[in-house]
Amino acid sequence: MINSKELIEYTENLTVLFVEDHDELREDTTEMLKNFFQKVECASDGEEAIEKYTTYYKNNSKYYDIIISDIHMPKVDGIELTEAIYKVNSSQIIIILSAFDDSQYLLPLINLGVEKFIKKPIDFQELLEVLLSASKKVKQKNIQKNETLIDQVELNSNLIYDREKESLLLENENIYLTKYEIIFMQLLTTNIGKIYTNENIVENYKVNNENLDKQNIRKILSKLRKKLPDDIIKSIYGIGYRITPKV
Repeated sequence: MINSKELIEYTENLTVLFVEDHDELREDTTEMLKNFFQKVECASDGEEAIEKYTTYYKNNSKYYDIIISDIHMPKVDGIELTEAIYKVNSSQIIIILSAFDDSQYLLPLINLGVEKFIKKPIDFQELLEVLLSASKKVKQKNIQKNETLIDQVELNSNLIYDREKESLLLENENIYLTKYEIIFMQLLTTNIGKIYTNENIVENYKVNNENLDKQNIRKILSKLRKKLPDDIIKSIYGIGYRITPKV
């Protein structure tokens, strides 16, 4: 059984958006969550959730730490909501509630990378356990954000990307990278394992005073992959790309 004090240690400074179309369940669960989290907001369907998610970011310059959402809702369902969120924030932690075990409902969300599924009716002890695990991940992510970036990223036993020198080194021999390839590598090695969307990539080129259309991302990626071992840069279908070292 989860110790409430332990849970609060991880959740007291975090924010949650709870999305559920059943009024009584939404209200009761929201009140329960308020015992643990700094801020809890709720939405009655995916459409309202997207609006609140966007507004919260505009007002606070950050996203909710955790999203908890039902899968079957009017207007915009849990799958559509997840897709919309990952387009703007691929690292968002999302927990899905579902009364169904059917893979046709859950598989798309598994492919998107949803944190956890909880079957309805909700076992609140199970929910607390999942929230503890998710909150620990949020804390770890926040620690990593505050840490100094690693200068050298070991891609495999022979290949290193040096962020400071903007160089790709194979057994200490430099592999030529174009300016556009360097910008791509600098982004993907900022946070190893994080998925960067097409929107993230295009925006990063703008920050570096370069223009890049979404249609040309694959062209750069294709040329860059020829200089890297297989599967170092992975494509996450419908979401984006990430670096996966083979050390």
